[in-house]
Amino acid sequence: MTDPRAAELIGKLNTGLFIGGSWSAAESGATFAVENPATGEQIATVADGGAADAQRAIETAAATQKSWAATSPRSRSEILYRAHRLILDRTDDLALIMTTEMGKPLAEAKGEVAYGAEFFRWFAEEAVRIGGDHTTTGDGANRIVVTKEPVGPCVLITPWNFPLAMGTRKIGPAVAAGCTMVFKPAELTPLTALALADILTEAGLPEGVLNIVTTNTPGPVVTTWMDSGLARKLSFTGSTQVGKLLLEQASHTVMRTSMELGGNAPFIVCADADIDRAVEGAMVAKMRNMGEACTAANRIFVDRSVAEEFGTKLAERMGALVVGDGVAEGTQVGPLVEDKALAKVRDLVADAVERGATVMCGGTAPEGPGHFYPPTVLSGVSPESDLMATEIFGPVAPLIPFDSEDELIAMANDTPWGLVGYLFSQDIDRALRLSAALEVGMVGLNTGLVSNPAAPFGGVKESGLGREGGRVGIEEFLETKYLAIPKSAPVSGT
Repeated sequence: MTDPRAAELIGKLNTGLFIGGSWSAAESGATFAVENPATGEQIATVADGGAADAQRAIETAAATQKSWAATSPRSRSEILYRAHRLILDRTDDLALIMTTEMGKPLAEAKGEVAYGAEFFRWFAEEAVRIGGDHTTTGDGANRIVVTKEPVGPCVLITPWNFPLAMGTRKIGPAVAAGCTMVFKPAELTPLTALALADILTEAGLPEGVLNIVTTNTPGPVVTTWMDSGLARKLSFTGSTQVGKLLLEQASHTVMRTSMELGGNAPFIVCADADIDRAVEGAMVAKMRNMGEACTAANRIFVDRSVAEEFGTKLAERMGALVVGDGVAEGTQVGPLVEDKALAKVRDLVADAVERGATVMCGGTAPEGPGHFYPPTVLSGVSPESDLMATEIFGPVAPLIPFDSEDELIAMANDTPWGLVGYLFSQDIDRALRLSAALEVGMVGLNTGLVSNPAAPFGGVKESGLGREGGRVGIEEFLETKYLAIPKSAPVSGT
């Protein structure tokens, strides 16, 4: 049964469309249901926006762009500072809403609230540091003045697995840069995003700067925005398959894009690794968000000489985790987000076992209600297993032994994705050598956590374009303008 306090909080939320600073129903009057993945119960009905609603939202963002871009960097910074503080003040409420709509344990949800809030503080500081350049041409005839301007109305699309942080990671730099936005949160987890809209309004964000269209049928909404000719920037986090479709649509208007797509992270344990530290790192890299993260350790490569020790210790740790409703005290692993996700994990484990893998812990889903799957460790996984070539997005740790660095790098890079890799070694030369060889955008060296608002988050190959966070994060929302200014003619001497 859904927690009564959570039901009370959700019952007070605005669940309509947020356009021009006002809440409204979808033009069609349609709604869709949001469910609690731990119980299967419906917890809310949310406005199901369509193409007409999307058109109204993007027109509002476009009409607001000029006035919003003219605001001072300091005023935009102060809005983000206030929103940062309001989010932290409401940590318990936001965490409870998040846990109820997507399943992660309350302690982890509170961690996401702190992480998500930090994006607002980081970009509050970056807002007043937007710079430019001034120099002289080589022949001395002209001054070169370079300025940065907001790119314009932005389309923001976020996934369900981090419903607060994925929103703040995109909204923060857009606000700091002076861009207006249309925002589509994931249909599985819209409630946290709607709560965030109320916080930003309270923090003083002007009407029309942020416009939210929730929908259970994203195609018409997103296509309307992409084809409008009014949107100038797309920031998308989601699957590689959908990202490729959006890139095709973005080409129609040559729209700026940044994308964080799929991952297939290798987690490497070398023979000289501190095994206890590597196990701890694997717990973080694998079990954050029940494994439902693009940064999750997807393939764990262990030097054959330490494979038994590492596997035994990891299975002991993962097998001891408490599975249950995320709101229950003591729960360490919540449900997967929906039945489709549960079915995928079941199938991947079954395929690996059929190909020779040994189940060291877990491996069997309990009866419902809820979409639960136990933390599972598989040893001796065949490189031919399906889970080697797809994101598991669940609490399953496949162990693959290796015998040489060449073999390791060949297996680790044998994927179209390249978001993040993890490497545990106490030999600095080996660590740097293998880090350089990994085809990824980020490397966790002797750590299982790479995400930080101060760091540039993003990948290579089919894991995306651009970076979010860090000093470069705001650049994705800025255009560079160059002014050529002739210098005055020199005064002739006599």
